[in-house]
Amino acid sequence: MPQKVELEKGCDILAATPGRLGDFIGKGKISLERIKYLVLDEADRMLDMGFEDEIRKIVEKSGMPDSNKRQTQMFSATFPRTIRKLARDFLKEQHLFLKVGRVGGTTTDIIIFIEEREKRERLTELLLSQPPSRTLIFVETKRGADTLDQFLYDNHFPSTSIHGDRNQEEREDALLAFKNGKCPILVATAVAARGLDVRNVMHVINFDLCNDIDEYGLATSFYNDKNAIIAPDLTKLLIECKQEIPDFLENYRTTEL
Repeated sequence: MPQKVELEKGCDILAATPGRLGDFIGKGKISLERIKYLVLDEADRMLDMGFEDEIRKIVEKSGMPDSNKRQTQMFSATFPRTIRKLARDFLKEQHLFLKVGRVGGTTTDIIIFIEEREKRERLTELLLSQPPSRTLIFVETKRGADTLDQFLYDNHFPSTSIHGDRNQEEREDALLAFKNGKCPILVATAVAARGLDVRNVMHVINFDLCNDIDEYGLATSFYNDKNAIIAPDLTKLLIECKQEIPDFLENYRTTEL
């Protein structure tokens, strides 16, 4: 086993996935007692993929020096509540927080108020109004991805979909069809779409708005009263990016902004 042999030689820098690292620790092949630096990259994505318990076990219960005796760095594209809690638990009390830019800050945002029952009709109109181009549609659930993909297919739109229940081969086939233009419309959950590198996506549509404003960064969003919980943050984002505030969000302006 090449990895096992290499580890037995010792090393100064080790890059690993939580699952694999936990496995080697459990077998006694790795000791974390002399760790000086801990780096958590793509922390939000690891949590979305269900690795929180494994990460906590590695950091808190595997003999690693506590936060005051090591330097810890966390990198994350978004900072929802779960990530902020992880930061409080893993970082020193007087830690430094650096924010670089705003996801989607250079993109023109269009927020459309649309009742839930009218979303599919409005989506159809939107797709027909634009020239054929790569379009990424975000939905909230895996089932939602499947049903919307089927709806688009039934209405003669060349679409495909990805979500967490798809196996690796199915995901790769869907992404290939999206990239090569065979299916220029991709329906995806936010978690499944994390880390995608697809060039020339001309339009991003948030068919479902998620409950954390940092989850998305993008173009046309279908908003209704169901999304009122994120209205203040959505308004703040639009103001920060110097975008026009729709009439139905005007009441969420604050003097702080």
